[in-house]
Amino acid sequence: MRRLLLAVSSLLGLIAAPIAAATGDSAPDTEVCEGCEALLELAAANDLRKDDRARDKYRNPVETLSFMRVTPSMKVGEYAPGGGWYSRMLALYLGQQGHLTGLYFNPEVVPFDGSTLADQAAAFPKKVTEWTGIPESSVSGMTLGAIPDEEKGTYDRVLVMRMMHNVMRWNIADSEIKAMRDLLKPGGMLGIVQHRAKPDAPYSYADGGHGYLREADIIKFMEVNGFELVAKSEINANPKDSANWDEGVWTLPPTYALKEQDKAQYAAIGESDRMTLLFRKRD
Repeated sequence: MRRLLLAVSSLLGLIAAPIAAATGDSAPDTEVCEGCEALLELAAANDLRKDDRARDKYRNPVETLSFMRVTPSMKVGEYAPGGGWYSRMLALYLGQQGHLTGLYFNPEVVPFDGSTLADQAAAFPKKVTEWTGIPESSVSGMTLGAIPDEEKGTYDRVLVMRMMHNVMRWNIADSEIKAMRDLLKPGGMLGIVQHRAKPDAPYSYADGGHGYLREADIIKFMEVNGFELVAKSEINANPKDSANWDEGVWTLPPTYALKEQDKAQYAAIGESDRMTLLFRKRD
């Protein structure tokens, strides 16, 4: 950890000016953060991620966060942080200058008992500190049903990683995305990684219930909800995934819904085909 901090400190001096330019309220599409990818590589290589690293070849955290233009001094919200795979990566990257917030579901709209969500949000900083050694002061947590007024309009990025299918099938996407939009600065950006259905997949399959959504549907949905598409990437694409499994995306690793049945076949395919999209908050 100490070697990482020393390397980070030296690199931060080199990239201070580009960071300042990149964190303005309405950063240009051509913004470049010199040195940021090196910092992402350092975070990804940290020994504290040794148990997470096996999935890097499918989740591509360095390339994904670089594509989403996340710089080390940003205030970043991670939606539905779950087991902390991306939380650990983000905390190690943002911990010296930036701030990470775990954004939990609004307990008033979820189709399950949300009574523990506020407690989970409150516990998020301590969990991240235990995982990474990053000070608790660099981390916070909140539910989208209890956003303090002073937090609105202060976030550079909000990241929604493989979660749009759930909010779509639960019919809470509109209210959750609206809350995330309220958090973003003018010109702030929202990044999405999502299991991708084929363009001609029937709605009965691509409604979120199987884990897959059509890319065009997500783009349209975000546009209707006050965002404009900035860029899309094939970083997390997997052409081996036919995206038509009876058991949905959970047929593939790491879930293996069919357990040992044809497991070698699904392991050879790998994790799902995923869209990677970046949107800007529209005025």
